[in-house]
Amino acid sequence: MQISLTMRQVALAVALGAAATVGGALIFEHAFGYVPCKLCLIQRNPYYIAIPLGLVAALLPPRWTRAGLWLLALIFIVSAGLGAYHSGVEWGFFAGPSDCGGGSGAGAGNVGDFLNQLQSTRVVSCTEAAWRFLGLSLAGWNVLISLALAAFAAMAAARKGFYLGR
Repeated sequence: MQISLTMRQVALAVALGAAATVGGALIFEHAFGYVPCKLCLIQRNPYYIAIPLGLVAALLPPRWTRAGLWLLALIFIVSAGLGAYHSGVEWGFFAGPSDCGGGSGAGAGNVGDFLNQLQSTRVVSCTEAAWRFLGLSLAGWNVLISLALAAFAAMAAARKGFYLGR
């Protein structure tokens, strides 16, 4: 069995993969209560760029679709680097940013509200993985997902499509 995808289909698939990845991160954040740290939030930026880029690349003429796929591959290589850095911070290989805490909550109306908010606010450190699966944190999984999306985009751009099978 052979699977053949055009460059446009691959660009759309990369955009959908990026959207699914960000969607998963948002589910962890909003449904399961995992508060992202500064590095977690930074790692989402390549995905926010890649989603519309992939959609636009899927609509462009083939020459521009190929350029879009190469750009998507580059974006996800950068994304993998960000994830590797964050994973290294979690494992203690690298020093994290000195200001690494979670996102800020709603502003307090008065001093009493502010003091109450300080008691209930949990600072999220970039050095501690909030969740691990098969030994990898979300940052580690981001590395693998980013590398897969980069390879998928680059192989399609290099071959004018993607072929899997015999």
